[in-house]
Amino acid sequence: MAAPLLNTVFEFVDFVFDLSETIDRTRQLGKPDIVEVPPDPKPLPPAARRALAEAEDRERKRDQGAQAASGADQAS
Repeated sequence: MAAPLLNTVFEFVDFVFDLSETIDRTRQLGKPDIVEVPPDPKPLPPAARRALAEAEDRERKRDQGAQAASGADQAS
């Protein structure tokens, strides 16, 4: 007689824990996500803009030279 009563008590306790876990998850889903947004980037100083433009020009010329060389290889 004690076994079925004990089994019922354990099932009830398990149900209460499951209910508590479900409520906790629901509360966590209800909280808004906090997203940190980085500040606006500062504009580059003129010297940095010139250096960046020069580097981009060098890279563009290097890429054009590589394309021209591969085109010459394909033509031969």
